[in-house]
Amino acid sequence: MQIEQVRTYLLQLQDSICAELAAEDGGGAFISDEWQRAEGGGGRSRVLTEGAVFERAGVNFSHVRGASLPPSASAARPELAGRSFQALGVSLVIHPRNPYVPTSHANVRMFVAEKAGEDPIWWFGGGYDLTPYYGNRDDCVSWHQVAAAACAPFGEEVYPRFKKWCDDYFHLRHRGEPRGIGGLFFDDLNEWDFATSFAFMRAVGDSYIRAYRPIVARRKHQEYGERERQFQLYRRGRYVEFNLVYDRGTLFGLQSNGRTEAILMSLPPLVRWEYAYQPEPGTPEAELTEYFLQDRDWLAQAHT
Repeated sequence: MQIEQVRTYLLQLQDSICAELAAEDGGGAFISDEWQRAEGGGGRSRVLTEGAVFERAGVNFSHVRGASLPPSASAARPELAGRSFQALGVSLVIHPRNPYVPTSHANVRMFVAEKAGEDPIWWFGGGYDLTPYYGNRDDCVSWHQVAAAACAPFGEEVYPRFKKWCDDYFHLRHRGEPRGIGGLFFDDLNEWDFATSFAFMRAVGDSYIRAYRPIVARRKHQEYGERERQFQLYRRGRYVEFNLVYDRGTLFGLQSNGRTEAILMSLPPLVRWEYAYQPEPGTPEAELTEYFLQDRDWLAQAHT
């Protein structure tokens, strides 16, 4: 187990993703904010605000230590409760201004649970997902094609398994609907050896910008009006609901006394709720939930 190698990779990943997003935006720049955590560790937050394309783009690196794993980190493995820990990762959320450019999220992370006299227990987690406001089949297909290609060297069962996990995880149970069109999600990954697990995390981390940037480039100049903007702000409410109610990363950050500004950076700058809203039948707004926000085999859609 080589934590410093993981840390070096994650810092490089943060640098490269920020550089590509800034280049695609063409008008904004990331500000960098380094912070320390009283209980141990710290991080580096990078945020682009009010750019030409991105209303808010945040890319966080953190490496924190603590005396006891928070409940959100040990929920799936209660035998680890009470162990000291290290957690390091990169987490990002991108909120474009144009409603035709989807919101996206990505995260790659590593946990180590430690106990005196015993070998450390490590695992990896992460993934990425896409949340469109106006669906586009080509975007959904290309997103999943990149995800499948990243998983392919690790076994043909990996993409279907982690694609389904993503569909199941990013689901608003109180709404009975998915948050977006999915992607990849994995957690508690230590069934492979350390080198293979780390290689998989890198494959996922490196493929995110290859999946997302071409979609931004295709959609960022598409014209829109107040109707599309208001629908985007309404649907952003679903994103907020998921992050505050279900998201394990948000819960871990808050339970571990992390930096609140960095944790809640994932929330959009503008959002609205409307009581009992129903889109008009036959509209693109209705098509979002009727067609796109379904647990589909998007790879199969490439051949139809």
